[in-house]
Amino acid sequence: MAYKVLYRKYRPDDFDNVVGQEYTIKMLKNAIANEKNAHAYIFTGPRGTGKTSTAKIFAKALNCENQKDGNPCGKCESCLNFNENPDIIEIDAASNNGVEEIRELINNVKLVPTQSKYKIYIIDEVHMLSQSAFNALLLTLEEPPSHVVFILATTDIQNVPITILSRCQRFDFKPISKEIIVDRLKDICQKEKIKITDDALEEIAIISAGGMRDALGMLDQLSSNDKKITIEEVSSYFGSISLEKINNIIESIEKNDVNKFIEVWEIIQKEGTNYSVFIEKLIERLRKYAIQIKLGNKNNGIDYEDIVNIIIDLNECLGNTNINIDPYTLIEVILLKYINKDKKIIVDNQQENDKNYFPGNNFENKKVIEKEIKNTIEEPKANKETENKSEIDINIRINNCFVDCTKDQKNNLSHKWVEFLNDILNKDRSLVSLLADTSILAASKEYALIQSKTDSTNALINQQIEKIEKYYNELFNENLRFAALDSTLWQKEVEKYRNNLKNKIKYKYIQEETKDNKQSVDLGNNKKESVEEVAKEIFGTFEIE
Repeated sequence: MAYKVLYRKYRPDDFDNVVGQEYTIKMLKNAIANEKNAHAYIFTGPRGTGKTSTAKIFAKALNCENQKDGNPCGKCESCLNFNENPDIIEIDAASNNGVEEIRELINNVKLVPTQSKYKIYIIDEVHMLSQSAFNALLLTLEEPPSHVVFILATTDIQNVPITILSRCQRFDFKPISKEIIVDRLKDICQKEKIKITDDALEEIAIISAGGMRDALGMLDQLSSNDKKITIEEVSSYFGSISLEKINNIIESIEKNDVNKFIEVWEIIQKEGTNYSVFIEKLIERLRKYAIQIKLGNKNNGIDYEDIVNIIIDLNECLGNTNINIDPYTLIEVILLKYINKDKKIIVDNQQENDKNYFPGNNFENKKVIEKEIKNTIEEPKANKETENKSEIDINIRINNCFVDCTKDQKNNLSHKWVEFLNDILNKDRSLVSLLADTSILAASKEYALIQSKTDSTNALINQQIEKIEKYYNELFNENLRFAALDSTLWQKEVEKYRNNLKNKIKYKYIQEETKDNKQSVDLGNNKKESVEEVAKEIFGTFEIE
């Protein structure tokens, strides 16, 4: 007999064998036992959580001649011949998503069942149907013949039209818990005589992310030889990561050890670690750290606020399905931001090597990042010319950006910004760590306003704005000037812009002095669009009195 993969061999054949979906199973069994069956159902949830298996069991129970408490008996002719039953029609919407296929289905719906009580249509991945196919299905789904039941399944409920959802009873399948998956795998390993360690089973459950089918598929792949399966094999095969490396990453952040962080991170990349698994494990570990801090059991290393910010940053990275930058790079610069967080960063390499350089303190009530200068002999002395080297007039730059900024220019810069971060990664990692979570607020042909999620970081960015402009303009052969705004200032400027709009006050270019010769630079006064149109593009539609 041909080998049967584990997820098919151990696919549940009645409701009692479905794990992790107790509420849904209870509702379906009650509906069958009390003969309160709807004409259309939709099952939604992550992959591998039992949607299609439950749909088949439900179909079997509906046609069972001797069902007991909502469960199919498994012994009657209908149950025994279920897989060959012509009245159970399974359709894969991913490959049959056109209107012609649905029209053929509608024509066949009118035909009575040949040997069962109900003719049941199971449409898998229903969200893949075209809009015209959905439209063709609407009327039949709302008022099908009494002998027809529709069971729709989808992993992407957002793409199913509300007109379809409103005609179905909806059941949500949740990710299966790690404990349930481990228990199920242990039971199967005993039956199949598979040797595996407990921590390897737990690792499989973590990687499967709540999907029983994925967990069984991984176990099947690892059990191809007679050796005992260890956690090292699981990590090596499926790009997981050990708890030791997670702890090393956290320790390098706690001790502000950039070299150790880079060393461990390079190993993680070389091992092909799945970045989503890394993020999930790191977040889980940081969650435990946060709990210990609140319990008073941990009072050194990363503080609670930083843990919260790291989790938020990583979660956004995990939830971003349209990452244009290399995920490893994005994670690296996010974590680097929290190393040496409470120390100052020297403006550039020339200043770092200059013993007479003193960075000064050009911003009030801000946290400043400091990079320790080792092996210095003389006490640093203030140098006014150097101290003011990175000073910019933020108000002038905001004004000049608002003169002719547009939505297209903002979007164009947003795309370039990703490429820019990738380009400077090997040039200046400390600079990338400052810019990792920045976003573009507004942009014109000559000016751009940016913002970091951490307000104190915006002041640091302005201290290094000349270096940012140098790298950016060299890369794209442009002459763009930047300014970083914290959230309070940005909201103030937005409100000011709206007030100017109401009072019909237009923005005009203001001459800005260069650092070298203090000569005025005429930036022109090219009128682009009406102020009203620009405002709507930047801030969205709002009522103008």
